[in-house]
Order: sequence, then structure tokens, then C-alpha cells
Amino acid sequence: MKYITSHSNPFFKELLKLASSARQRQKAQQTLLEGAHLLQAYHAFGSQQPQHLLVTEAAVQNREVAELLKKFPDVPLSQLDDSLFAELSELKTPSCILALIEIPQISIPSVHSSFCLLLEDIQDPGNLGSILRTAAAAGCDAVFLSKNCADAWSPKVLRAGMGGHFVLSIHESIDLLAMATAFQGKTFATVVGAKNNLYDCDLRGNIAFAIGNEGAGLSKSLLAVISQHIAIPMPGRSESLNVAAATAVCLFEAVRQRR
Repeated sequence: MKYITSHSNPFFKELLKLASSARQRQKAQQTLLEGAHLLQAYHAFGSQQPQHLLVTEAAVQNREVAELLKKFPDVPLSQLDDSLFAELSELKTPSCILALIEIPQISIPSVHSSFCLLLEDIQDPGNLGSILRTAAAAGCDAVFLSKNCADAWSPKVLRAGMGGHFVLSIHESIDLLAMATAFQGKTFATVVGAKNNLYDCDLRGNIAFAIGNEGAGLSKSLLAVISQHIAIPMPGRSESLNVAAATAVCLFEAVRQRR
């Protein structure tokens, strides 16, 4: 095991850039996973191996982490000073293990997708992670993100995704207008006041749900090429749902119909 105690350590500087910069993550095609759960989820998909493991001194006292480390006997291992580890973590109470991984490349061409999401300008990392987690649970095969979405592989989005990233084909910086136009199936968008009810729609076959920005919703140009505008019935007094909740309602109604 190597020990890293200095801020000036070159490897630590690179890790700090990955933790804080979407541009650096895209350039290196690497990101950081924090916590035993995410690392287990990553390993469960195809038994993938991280590129480097980083632990605190407390990790050796943690039975779950100790057992997890046994799965990666050939992966480089470094112990970080607690203060350095805290700089890489965004948690108030940092976990005791981080993994440097290569961003998975799972590619499903849009023409082959049968159950997918088109995400336009989803900017809150928690919302984006929750949507990806729900998409994975519902059995979506792909998620397409516009250029102005939050970075799908940021630590915050990964934590909110709870491992969903590793079973989805995630495509970033996509021209959603072209994607929706070329999609070989039915496209849906939730619109307040739409005449069509979600529960009256046929959601079998190849389908895509377009989901818009938390405040502005979908752009007019994208809405114009969506084949069906639908409303989620809300008999209560609230006028709208959180974007992640609305996505979950739509996806699992599709799951119900596609059984």
C-alpha cells in the first residue's frame, strides 16, 4: 500500500481535478466512485476492475470495505491522509473508500433503442441521478442527454444514481431534436393541460419519453417534434411534480403496460 500525505502529490492533484471538473472527467474518461455500495455495483456489472483504490486509515477497521478490497488484489491501493480524502469527498461524513474508474462505454445506437429517455437541460445533479436510477430500475436501455444537462458522471450524480449508471447506455451532449425526429417509435412529453392522459396512452413497442428542464420544461422546438403530448392526472392541489417524480410515474406506467 502506498501512503499519500501531501497536498503536492501529483497523483492527488489529478484526483482533485477529477473530483471537481466535468471537463477533466471528459478529457480523462475517468471518474471517482465513493463508498462501498457504488464500488460493489460497478464490480457487479461485468466484474469490472477499478484503476486505483483509495482508502482512509479507518478502512482497515471496516469489515465491509476489507471484504470488498479482497475482490481487487491486483488493483493499486493507496491510503490517503484523512484531510486529503475529505477534499475528494463531497459528503459531510466521508466514506472510507474511493475508486478511480474508467467511465464505462456502453453504446446502444438510438435507432436500436426500444425504451429510452431524452433529457433536456436537467441541471440538478440530484434530479439527474434519481432519473438515471429510476430508468435503470424500469428497464430502460438508453438515456440521451442534451449538452446543458449536468455531468452524468459527476460524484453527486453517481451517488444519487445508486449504481444505475452501470446498467444503462448513457449518451451525453446529444442533439435531442435530431434524435427525436429520427427515433423509430413513439415519443411522449408531459405537458400541463395536455388533452391526452398518460394512463390512456399505449406505451408498448418502441417508446421515448422527453423530459425537460426543472423550471423551463421542454423547449418549444423539441416539443414540436414530439408525437404525443400527455398529462399526468393530479387530483390533489399541487400543480406539478418534481421532474424525477414525474419521470418515475411515466416510466412505471410503461412498465405496467409492457409486462
